[in-house]
Amino acid sequence: MSTTTAAERVPVPRDGENDHTPDAARARQEFLLEKTDANLEHVSSYSFDPAIAAGNIEQFIGVAQVPIGVAGPLLVNGEHAQGEFYVPLATAEGTLVASYNRGMRLIHESGGVTTTVMDDRMQRAPAFLFASAREARAFRDWLDENFDAIKAAAEATTRTGRLLDIERYSAGRILFTRFNYTTGDAAGQNLTGKATQAACRWIVEHYPEIEHYFLESNFATDKKASQVNMLQTRGKRVIAEATIPDEVVRRVMRSNTELMFQARQVSNLGGFMSGVNNNGAHSANGITAMFIATGQDAANVAESSSALVYAELRPGGDYYYSVTIPSLIVATYGGGTGLATQRECLELLDCYGRDKVHKFAEIVAATVLCGELSLGSAIVAEEWVQSHDTYGRNRP
Repeated sequence: MSTTTAAERVPVPRDGENDHTPDAARARQEFLLEKTDANLEHVSSYSFDPAIAAGNIEQFIGVAQVPIGVAGPLLVNGEHAQGEFYVPLATAEGTLVASYNRGMRLIHESGGVTTTVMDDRMQRAPAFLFASAREARAFRDWLDENFDAIKAAAEATTRTGRLLDIERYSAGRILFTRFNYTTGDAAGQNLTGKATQAACRWIVEHYPEIEHYFLESNFATDKKASQVNMLQTRGKRVIAEATIPDEVVRRVMRSNTELMFQARQVSNLGGFMSGVNNNGAHSANGITAMFIATGQDAANVAESSSALVYAELRPGGDYYYSVTIPSLIVATYGGGTGLATQRECLELLDCYGRDKVHKFAEIVAATVLCGELSLGSAIVAEEWVQSHDTYGRNRP
């Protein structure tokens, strides 16, 4: 009878005293060179003190250098963002910056983008289990009666978070809830988790009939697109809208508004047939590029890129176009926003720090609208493939 001995696990080196130093990073680089023969010349070249990355990364070895381009000027007529902005976009996709830049020119010559933040809320979604549906119903009513005390328990954990309300949804003997918060200039997933945990502990103390609870039931749909958040909002709900004269479309885009509107109808039908949750063209492109440049949680693109496009051909040939982003999760303070290059990109937009998150959300939404119009017109004018051949090839 033979036995198999597992290979000894060799962990990545760590410094127990201070793991965010150049020396600690260098030790890991040397370890990886020994284990893999990989040359980390560029990964190991960075311009900031690794100490500032504590809380952002573990077992730091260096940086991923993503090219950053700038598009603009973007003209925004918002409640928080007003004027011209030059937008940093971090991407390795050729034509992307050029496309957004062209859309910004179209909008600039049409008078700008009007942006409106419609709602602002972040969730954690506990589920509570009971002996039967009747006990779950009684608990549902008890939550209303004790909301003020639950709110106090949640808000004791945070300086900026505020519990707005608790949604309730019943299924079998389970009551699913959604605790809705405002979170200031932070994205707020960690804030809401900590606050809701404190609230749930208070609830369990005062309502012994609960058999069990789970802090997250997947009803917040964190980092996943969902119908509930397209209707109810997660993060910021932002609308960007513009009216573009036919003359400007013809001159800048070499198309016309009647053809653009017809293509929009075809696109809506195609999206309906395929079952997409986004009837736009490529909102994820601009959002991802801005997220990487400005230190947002890139995984939030999964839900932040959900978009609802609505267009009208107006009398006289003007083209009304709007993009509603119902679950835009952004921050201007905390998380990755304070890292060196990411902070510089936020400062480029005057969006770093406190009381800037709604301004940043409006700029993101305005950028998305420009990209939608640019790609849509490129398809209509049959310039899409040509532009990728011109700008998007780095091979002989």
